[in-house]
Amino acid sequence: MLALRSAVFFLLLVVSTLLTAAIVVLLFFLPYRLRYAIAAQWVKFVLVSLKGLCDLSHRVEGAENIPEQPCIVFSKHQSAWETIALQSIFSPQTWVLKRELLWIPFFGWALALMGGIAIDRSSGRKAVQQIVEKGKGQLDKGRWVIIFPEGTRVAPGEERKFGIGGAVLAEKSGYPVVPVAHNAGEFWRRRGFIKYPGVISVVVGQAIATDGKSASQINAEAKQWMDREMARISRKPEGQANK
Repeated sequence: MLALRSAVFFLLLVVSTLLTAAIVVLLFFLPYRLRYAIAAQWVKFVLVSLKGLCDLSHRVEGAENIPEQPCIVFSKHQSAWETIALQSIFSPQTWVLKRELLWIPFFGWALALMGGIAIDRSSGRKAVQQIVEKGKGQLDKGRWVIIFPEGTRVAPGEERKFGIGGAVLAEKSGYPVVPVAHNAGEFWRRRGFIKYPGVISVVVGQAIATDGKSASQINAEAKQWMDREMARISRKPEGQANK
């Protein structure tokens, strides 16, 4: 039954994503807030479907730590779940993503219309400059900037060095960093098809002031908090995945 329910959810996810992307592209002439409202309805649909079909939901701890004004979010990256669900917590938002995603018909075009910060990850310092320039522009427009400092999805119990791009954006822009920890990878695995039932724990930390701090200091402070919270909310000993 888990496989069947996951299959139905996957089908709904693919169809609804393509349909929503097509609508956003066709309505490119609408103001950003209206296009974003369409995307927000898709997020709600996906999360409701995930709960109804796979009995997988989430709870947020530390919602009171979310500032009234948009900031930079440093989030743990374990699965595709957080790329969807964080949109229901921090809104409106945009993301740092690899530029190749923009080449996907309709889906990539929709990402571009929604202000996605596309970078060439192989370009080194140029990629960091792109994050700083485009990220500050989005922040100044009142949009949260979501960054996965690990750069790629990392399985539960594993760690990856934080990239410097998000921290440089924080250093140069002066915007605070809001750290987020979660254990979505224990239910929606990085390369897994099955969506396991349960409740994903999401923890929002207090905003980290960035004025007068170097990028390395910002990364260190965010990672220290994230490591501590991940150890607290992890459901399995290190190296063991949900079975």
